[in-house]
Amino acid sequence: MPDGSMQIPTRLTVPQASGKREIDAPSSSMGSRGVACLILTLALAFPGASGLAAKDASGKLELKTTAFPAGGTIPTQFTCSGANISPALSWTAPPPRTQSFALIVDDPDAPAGTWVHWVVYNLPALLRQLREHVPMGDAIARGGKQGLNDFPQNGYGGPCPPPGKPHRYFFRLYALDAMLDLRAPVHRKDVDAAMKGHILAQGEWMGTFGR
Repeated sequence: MPDGSMQIPTRLTVPQASGKREIDAPSSSMGSRGVACLILTLALAFPGASGLAAKDASGKLELKTTAFPAGGTIPTQFTCSGANISPALSWTAPPPRTQSFALIVDDPDAPAGTWVHWVVYNLPALLRQLREHVPMGDAIARGGKQGLNDFPQNGYGGPCPPPGKPHRYFFRLYALDAMLDLRAPVHRKDVDAAMKGHILAQGEWMGTFGR
């Protein structure tokens, strides 16, 4: 019956962040314990190999606002019941390859389905905040753009639910490894499609509002 040994090729190909590298390996047979030791040695000698898959996974951004606590009630001035202005937002540094940010604000609890309140894209990679009361219109923040929300308006449209149970409003920021080549009028679906395969990290903040 088999003795638990296996043949190890004389050359092993080891993945690295900068490509692949071949190394010498024993050509004689070794037991399962020897194989395990070889694998551990390779992992320690080439730490980048185990991180190749993780490198392309989406990371996290810390998005926040001082206007309301996470999961808390959105103040009236940021809704259609008040001044209907956008809250100030800030976020942490993104991954090094970030070229731009996109921001989507929506209400998944709307009666007709998810309602889009704000679409922002091509925010500069060096930007770390949006001030309160971003003006309506296409241009924003040193080169960024605003798309159409579902009201439809070109800019921010605050929470405006029908009377009843409070709705949830999600602010989601995406760090992208590209600028989005979009032509007006731009809707949320256009930004979603253009972002596919380009998201490096994302952050989220949620508030509620009812009338």
